[in-house]
Amino acid sequence: MTTFLATERTTAPAGARADSVSSDALLGQALWAHAEQQGLPVAVKSADDGCYQSVNQAFANLLGAEPASLVGRTDADWLDATTAALLRAADHTALAQGAALASDHRFDLRGERREFKVLRVASAQGDKRLLCSIWQDLAPQRQREAQLRLALDQLEQQQKANDALRLELSEQGLRDQASGLNSRAHFDDQMRRELDLSTREHREFALVYMALDPFNDKVGALGARAQERICEAMGRLLRGNTRAMDASCRMDDRHFAVLLSGVGLATAHSRMEGLRRQCATQIVMLDGEELGFTVAMGVASFPHTAHGHDELIAACSAALAEAKRRGGNTVALASIRFEAS
Repeated sequence: MTTFLATERTTAPAGARADSVSSDALLGQALWAHAEQQGLPVAVKSADDGCYQSVNQAFANLLGAEPASLVGRTDADWLDATTAALLRAADHTALAQGAALASDHRFDLRGERREFKVLRVASAQGDKRLLCSIWQDLAPQRQREAQLRLALDQLEQQQKANDALRLELSEQGLRDQASGLNSRAHFDDQMRRELDLSTREHREFALVYMALDPFNDKVGALGARAQERICEAMGRLLRGNTRAMDASCRMDDRHFAVLLSGVGLATAHSRMEGLRRQCATQIVMLDGEELGFTVAMGVASFPHTAHGHDELIAACSAALAEAKRRGGNTVALASIRFEAS
């Protein structure tokens, strides 16, 4: 909020007048100079008839006019009758009090709904009473307040959702609390069952290993809390990009795994490429800071790149190592095995 000051002034800043009326007798030097410095609209009216005696360029810009064209006009010339009457009533209140008076006004100006805080200061020039008004546009402040309320509401909803998820997962004992993904042991059991089923029914499935790329300096400076927030975001993305028959898990602080049931190598690559792009554009907030992250992924499939459990893990690990070697933020495929004829 801008602080306004009113003191005796002896010199008016250049360009502060629209006519021959001296602002020396209208405003304290600090009052006019401070308003000019802040780029605030300033106008001086006659207390008797409400006609403008002097305005600055900012006030003229507010009305889309030149300063000289506003001198001698009243609020009724640029506002509807109801709004003009309300402003005139506020003028009279300030004149009656004989002290600075601040009030809020909302009205349509040049086809747009606007909101202002207006500071009115009564003054005099000889036997002529005058009223100086300084206008502050409240739109930027209201926008910031609305954005803050929205952000707080979203954070509250997200926190409630996270708390509910953590409670559910802790009761189940089968998932990692930070990411909401399967525990490593539960994931390994699912992969063994998938391998057995695919072997018997001669169908394919894919295994994906992924690792968070090295964090930037901002994440490193924020430490463990930032890494945990990224882990939570990664968990949400994995849950949102997998089906009920798939499985995903957090293997350690930086590594994750996904099992895609009934999916071949090409389809798995396409889906993981989409996930990689989502990770690269995901914004994670912590203490007002925007955190970003990327992931490297290695994709292997049964039976095209491996015929057994250990071979599949080795192929997937090799593909992940290749993705890291390329600099991260990429998806690498394991080599397809070809049987000798």
